[in-house]
Parts: sequence; C-alpha cells; structure tokens
Amino acid sequence: MSRVHDMGGRYGDGRVKPDPEDGPVFERDWHARALAVTLAAGALGQWSLDTSRHARERLSPKDYTRFSYYEKWMAGLANLLVANGVVSRDELAGGPPEPSPLSARRLPADRVAGVLASGGPSLREGPEPRFQPGARVRTRKPAGNAQVPGGHTRLPGYAAGAVGTVILRHGCHVLPDANAHGFGEQPEPLYTVVFDAADLWSQPERAGDEVTCDLWESYLEPAS
Repeated sequence: MSRVHDMGGRYGDGRVKPDPEDGPVFERDWHARALAVTLAAGALGQWSLDTSRHARERLSPKDYTRFSYYEKWMAGLANLLVANGVVSRDELAGGPPEPSPLSARRLPADRVAGVLASGGPSLREGPEPRFQPGARVRTRKPAGNAQVPGGHTRLPGYAAGAVGTVILRHGCHVLPDANAHGFGEQPEPLYTVVFDAADLWSQPERAGDEVTCDLWESYLEPAS
C-alpha cells in the first residue's frame, strides 16, 4: 500500500507554480536555516539520504498534508535525531543540551561549500545491466518496496505496471529501497525509461506527451 506522499498524477492539487527567475532563493529566512540544520545533521553520519527521505514519507497523513515543504523536512529530521539517539526529546523541547560523542563530526562553516560541491555520489561497481537502450520493459506492480512493507522506493505509484522504453543507462547506483532501511547499498543498474503519458493517465494534458522516470533494474521486467 502506498503512503500519502506518493501524489504524482493526482487531480485536484492545482498547478505547480514555477519559481520566479529573479526571486529569492528561499521564500522565508527560516527555510535557509532548515536546509542548514538538515545538512549539518546529515554530516554526523547516522543515516543516509534515503533514510532521511523515508523519514519524511513516514510522517502521519494529517501532518504531511498540512505541513509546508520545509516543515516536512524539520519534522522528519526531528524524528531521525531522536530515533538515532542524537538528541533527546527534552533537548528538542528546549531543555539543556547533553554532551555528545558526535560533536567531533560537526560540520563547520568553512567546510559547507566543499560538502555541497561534492554532492552525494551514488555510482558504484555492480552487475552488468540486463536491458539495453530501446528495450521494452514493464514496471513492477504494485509499486511498493519489495523488501520492506511500506518501505521507501523510488518507483512512483502512477508508473506501476506500465510499459515503457529504456532510453538511457546510468551504470550501477545505490538501491534506495535497501539503503533506506540499513540493508546496505545493494547497487543495481539504473535506467531512464520513457512512457507515453496516455499509458499512465487516462486523460493526458496533450496527445504525444511523454514521462521519463529513472528506475532501478529490480523495478523492471521485460515487456511481453
């Protein structure tokens, strides 16, 4: 079963508003601080990017739908900090800070630019790809995590069971479905697959529109 965050292709949520080209990077000052705190906490090395994404997905449906984008970030981060013993609930509530063995791993200001520039590469050595560009493939259905019920996955629900065409191969990358849950990186070949929008939605915006998804090999099988 999917979680409330899997919203792609739904009716009724309105148009996506593009960011103004000459507008501020952050709409509010605290948004920048939310990003900074998230980066600083991630540098402690207690969880992966995939784990942090799943923490946001696991927010209660009521909170997920009413929180803004960066409120989701902060709520997910707070849950991760407590669950991993980085801080206590009392500290989060404003209590006195407790000594931490992780203090030596703090991210000082003079290292931030370098950390951001290096990104989070996920390319790894792994098995040879099963599919070639031009291959017709079908996505897994249902779209959920095959290892953990209700777990993290990068296969969107709207693409479950759909037939598309491989157009690019990207080498082997960390499998989010495993890495988000502490099962190791389990790298797999990663592909870009293109779908006809009419095969995903009964009423696409325009005839001939296409949707591309970056999908791991375990999400795919040959289309019959």
